Amino acid sequence: MTDSPAALVLEDGRVYRGTGFGAEGVTFGEVVFQTGMTGYQETLTDPSYRRQVVVATAPQIGNTGWVAGGDRAANDDESDRIWVAGFVVRDLSPQPSNWRSTSDLPTEMRAQGVVGISGVDTRALTRHLRTAGAMRCGVFSGAAVGSVDDMVAQVLQEPGMAGANLTDEVSTSETYTVAAHGEQRFVVAAVDLGIKSNTPQMMAARGITTHVVPATVTLEEIRALGADGVFLSNGPGDPSTQDHLVALTEQVLAAGMPLFGICFGNQILGRALGFGTYKLKFGHRGINQPVLDHVTGRVLVSAHNHGFAVDAPVGEVVDTPYGRAQVAFTNLNDGCVEGLECLDRPAFSVQFHPEAAAGPHDAQYLFDRFIGLLEGTPADVPAVGKASA
Repeated sequence: MTDSPAALVLEDGRVYRGTGFGAEGVTFGEVVFQTGMTGYQETLTDPSYRRQVVVATAPQIGNTGWVAGGDRAANDDESDRIWVAGFVVRDLSPQPSNWRSTSDLPTEMRAQGVVGISGVDTRALTRHLRTAGAMRCGVFSGAAVGSVDDMVAQVLQEPGMAGANLTDEVSTSETYTVAAHGEQRFVVAAVDLGIKSNTPQMMAARGITTHVVPATVTLEEIRALGADGVFLSNGPGDPSTQDHLVALTEQVLAAGMPLFGICFGNQILGRALGFGTYKLKFGHRGINQPVLDHVTGRVLVSAHNHGFAVDAPVGEVVDTPYGRAQVAFTNLNDGCVEGLECLDRPAFSVQFHPEAAAGPHDAQYLFDRFIGLLEGTPADVPAVGKASA
């Protein structure tokens, strides 16, 4: 922890002063707020936060330190590095209290070159972002702090998130494999758009061997792996930039291969079915979003991290080039589309994160629904309006 002055500067000219921690210098990104009360390490290491400055709405951050380790079971990482562009907190804990911690948050951020600012009125900042929307920002600390006019000018030179193609920055360059736990039941090709490490672990626990493949993968390469199905992962950026992935998804649908998408994967499936996507005003980021499953009638408390959404009609069955499809999940806060279901193909997707890292476990059954598709015995999917209450 340092005592260097720091400033969070928004593109609309607002400035929030505080104290720097982590690395000293300047960083830029889209400022977004995250409402989870736990799981900051999972948040910081989630590739979906690429080029975003995260504001933690939980009042104290850092009290569980940093949990590192040689394998997934020994750490709280969702990837092998911190991906957020910067971190904004109210109260930085001076001393972690966690028997599992191997270091503290400021030390790890400093080691990875991530700039942070503490002492910010994050409640006021979040209320402003909910009104004005997510926007470009810069975090300046130490000698990087300058005049307001100069700092704002630097922020305005940075690109926005709309139109950002970030998939190549977060995707694996080479295929790697996460083996099934126990007897192998199925093989799945997981297209890495910014995948979280707990996702293939959730599949491994269900007897799935997962080959995590680059975003540039072709259907022929997927078939060569002996894949029984395809998974489209979460990830950052604007889905309107991903024409290759949309074309790949169209090929998977045409081939009738079982397909499951999460978050960015939901948006890619939406585009493949002919729906549009759009940027949300401030997005959904946290572990407490209520979502309605139209198939079962259940309300799920779910984990989210997305700034874009699918534009599809709710309450209708839509004819697509790959048969009938419908919106299968909606957000109960704002009505946003939270998932899609194909009625004539073995494919579905959700906008939220059922892998529960960090987050509630309500939606983990969706991995079992994917198992049903792989078995060729999917649960009966009623058309809209016929879901059980």
